[in-house]
Amino acid sequence: MAEQRDTLDGTRFLVIAAALVIIVYGVNQAQTFVSLFLVSLFLALLGTPPVLWLERKRVPSFLSVVIVMGAMVTFLLAVGGVVGSSLNTLSNTLPMYESRLHEQVLGLKDLLATRNIDVTEKALFEYLNPGTVMSLLGGLFTGLGSVLSNIILILLTVTFILLEASSFPVKLRAVLGDPKRAFPQFTKFVGDIRRFMIIKTIISLVVGVLIGLWLFILGVDFPILWGFLAFLLNFVPNVGQIFAAIPAVILALLQLGPGTAALAAAGYAVIGFTLGNAVEPRIMGRNLGLSTLVVFLSLLFWGNLLGPIGVILCIPLTMTLKFAFENNPSTRWIGILLGSEQPAESSRESSKRQTHPDT
Repeated sequence: MAEQRDTLDGTRFLVIAAALVIIVYGVNQAQTFVSLFLVSLFLALLGTPPVLWLERKRVPSFLSVVIVMGAMVTFLLAVGGVVGSSLNTLSNTLPMYESRLHEQVLGLKDLLATRNIDVTEKALFEYLNPGTVMSLLGGLFTGLGSVLSNIILILLTVTFILLEASSFPVKLRAVLGDPKRAFPQFTKFVGDIRRFMIIKTIISLVVGVLIGLWLFILGVDFPILWGFLAFLLNFVPNVGQIFAAIPAVILALLQLGPGTAALAAAGYAVIGFTLGNAVEPRIMGRNLGLSTLVVFLSLLFWGNLLGPIGVILCIPLTMTLKFAFENNPSTRWIGILLGSEQPAESSRESSKRQTHPDT
């Protein structure tokens, strides 16, 4: 009997593993469609709270969606126009910056020669090549632009999701045949995801604005572009702001010298550390954390699966899986493994023991 149960468990595991492989392959093949849907879902999660708030103020559902979508379209058009203009100007002036870098590399070669360090020009340019950084940056914006080129389809999808948001629980109760049935686990799951996405987006927006203002004060070219890049890559923890800082710091070095470049790098470090390690954990709470290993693996996995959109949304997607696992008793252990080093229950118990040492 035990051997038969082990055989069934082994077969079940193989079937689940094979199904996961097929799903991952299918998602990768439908990368464009899945990316469009994820961007639409991301925007819908941000737009749902104001729509529901307007409905509570007795604004008709359709009019609430129209108001929110109008504000969203205005914001996207304004940001897209400014960022697109900055990208176009940057691509036109990139040869000038490359020539400046060539001059500075030659100066560095002469400086090293005075210290009896013989380095060839070719070797220096292999490590100090702005084309590599700009090609990575261009790849990110190209991938994002390919998705946003279908902006009309995305906005239509967001509109339909928002129109269905308030009526979905009613439809689900009708399907189940219980008009008074509550869905506490599903409600908690959706609430956790929405809360995480809203808080993360607001903090990322603050990071982007502060970075843009700091670079504008320093006089670095294209501050809005670098602020927008900081906003996008702030969704990628730990390494996101490092990659966002590299092109801006290089530009500051070429344009204004090493002193301004150091100040620009210091601004990225202070803003990223303050908001990422001090403000964000306090607002979100420890129970929303992911382990460092999971963060790194999710970056690799979603990036390879969905391209640049996967890189930007890797943490929201992994958090979605984490919340889903935590809200199911049979898979809760997976959610704990995905979480930070100290589970939420342990941290609460330890805090209770510190507050009430006699209990």
